[in-house]
Amino acid sequence: MRISKKQRQPLLKAKIEENPFITDEALAETFQVSVQTVRLDRLELNIPEVRERIKNVAQQQYDTVKALTIDEVIGEVIDLELDKQAISILDIRDEHVFSRTGIARGHHLFAQANSLAVAIINDELALTVNANVSFKRRVKVGERVVAKAQVKEIGQVRTTVEVNSYVEKEQVFHGEFYMFRQEQ
Repeated sequence: MRISKKQRQPLLKAKIEENPFITDEALAETFQVSVQTVRLDRLELNIPEVRERIKNVAQQQYDTVKALTIDEVIGEVIDLELDKQAISILDIRDEHVFSRTGIARGHHLFAQANSLAVAIINDELALTVNANVSFKRRVKVGERVVAKAQVKEIGQVRTTVEVNSYVEKEQVFHGEFYMFRQEQ
C-alpha cells in the first residue's frame, strides 16, 4: 500500500534522523517508491545526500587520528574517541568485489578493520603486531559495512583492539588486533 507524498515526507525525515547513514536505495525500499522519488523528497526537505550527512557526523567527532592521516583510514570515520572506541563506514562498490561473483574481497574488510584499529590508538606511532580475524559471511556489492572498534586493553607498548563489522545488524567480520605503540 502506497502512502501519499504528504504522509511519506515526515516519515522519511524521521527515518533519516533515526539513522543518518541510511541510503536512498534503502529508503526507496522502505517506502516502496523509486530512488528518484526519495531524492526529490530529500531536496524538498533540504536533507543532504548520505555522503554529506556522514561528513556532518564526522565533523562532530571529538578526537582526531594521530597515527595516520584520516585519508589513510579505509572507509569513513564517523566516530572516534582515542584509546576507547571508533566507528567507520565502507560502502562496497564494484572496485571492492570479484567481478564474476559480486562478492567483496576479504582484504577490503580487513583493511577497514585494521586501519580503524590503527586510528583508535592515541599515539603518533601505531603498528599492527598480530591479528586474529574471522569472516562471518560474504559481503556483496551495494552493501554498507559498519566497523566498530573498541580498545580492550592498554599495555605499556601494546594495545588490544577488537573490531566487529556489520551489514545492517548482521555481523560479517570479527578481529582482535594487537597493536604496537611507543612507550607511554
